[in-house]
Amino acid sequence: MITHTVYEGKSGMKLTIFSFSIVKIIHQFLSSIRRIAILLVILSVSLIFLSSCQVKVQQNEQVTRITLWHGINPPVNRDVFQKLVDKFNQTHVDVQVESIYAGQLGQQLPKILTAVVGKVPPDILCFYPQITGQLVELSAVRTLEDWLDKLPIKSELSLNLLDELMLDGHLWSVPLYTSNIGIFYRPTLFKAAGITNTPKTWEELRQVAKQLTVDRNGDGRPEQYGMLLPMGKGEWTVFSWFPFLLSADGEVISNGLPNLNNPGAIHALQFWQDLLKDGSATLSPPERGYEEDAFLQGRVAMQITGPWTYITKSKTDYQVFPIPSDVDQATVTGTGNFYVMKTTPEKEKAALKFLEYILTEEFQTEWSIGTGFLPVNLKSAQSKVYQQYINQRPWMKVFLEQMLVARARPTLAGYSRISDSLGRAIESALLGESPQEALKKAQERLEVIWRK
Repeated sequence: MITHTVYEGKSGMKLTIFSFSIVKIIHQFLSSIRRIAILLVILSVSLIFLSSCQVKVQQNEQVTRITLWHGINPPVNRDVFQKLVDKFNQTHVDVQVESIYAGQLGQQLPKILTAVVGKVPPDILCFYPQITGQLVELSAVRTLEDWLDKLPIKSELSLNLLDELMLDGHLWSVPLYTSNIGIFYRPTLFKAAGITNTPKTWEELRQVAKQLTVDRNGDGRPEQYGMLLPMGKGEWTVFSWFPFLLSADGEVISNGLPNLNNPGAIHALQFWQDLLKDGSATLSPPERGYEEDAFLQGRVAMQITGPWTYITKSKTDYQVFPIPSDVDQATVTGTGNFYVMKTTPEKEKAALKFLEYILTEEFQTEWSIGTGFLPVNLKSAQSKVYQQYINQRPWMKVFLEQMLVARARPTLAGYSRISDSLGRAIESALLGESPQEALKKAQERLEVIWRK
């Protein structure tokens, strides 16, 4: 507060003297200092508290980040998988999974082996069980039976399915899905050809393929073929041919040794070659037998594939029938599985947490309905929502019923060498070489490799 007094001197001059209430000003100043000091103390304590909380959060919620390589196709199925990975990441603050599409499975193997040898593998690998032996030989994956035996969820899984994932008495992976392959066909094209019944035997399949082959302009090159056969020596070609091998009572392993040149294998390969000789089948582009463009465009009336195919997501008319039989009714399982790669204890523990998630009823139901693969969790398969899904898609029952006659490709060390030799033989036969000669050469080449 400021006050003033006016004095008039003898000379008549006025002098104004200002006086201040010093005590009051000092009091206000000290009060301000105290308030500031208190605020500083509070702020300091708050910062210390927040700092300690942050350290505590970092200690209690330390995130383990892991990478997962897969080759899930078609892209719409990848989207379903990524959505489920995102759901896991949102509900698990301690583990975060980075899902990476590493390319088609047939193209991934060199990349995987290079990563393993270079000691920079992914933490989780999604593949098919037939590379188990190769990964075990490289000591690249850890066993899982001790972990799975402790989980209550094991009772919800099919033991037959787990058998495919065993090698030398150990479980090396867990299933993401299972399925098998049949033959998709275009009902409108069948109707136009006057075909009222789907083929049940190889001979009937051959005749139907002829009826469905149409050369509309008479130039000797059909605009519509009865069937598409996969061209190439990769695993998709081997996989697609395997039901015919099994149906003909053929084999590729006998007494633990490769045996490609046997009557059943020759007969099955001859059947594919006969379809080409008839002019009623056409070959896919090299190593792209899984693509459905020709089927969707009506250039082929039948295609060998499974329920995961993009065909089921398209607006094209389609139905499915089982693989026709020769000696026996047969098909081949299409199983996708997860390996936990040997990395660090922390990352392996985090990978196991994610694997437990993918085996759950919740995951399996959403995954199977979104993709068409068959669930590996029995509760999921029996759930009301999945049964409703099946009832709305009668063609799915073909694959469910075929599981009773489905058999797996061998799971053993060296399968990749068998597959490579077999793929070369199939490709050679499709290009015109005698099936017997093609398999004979493949067997001889394989025996040299096997001895080494």
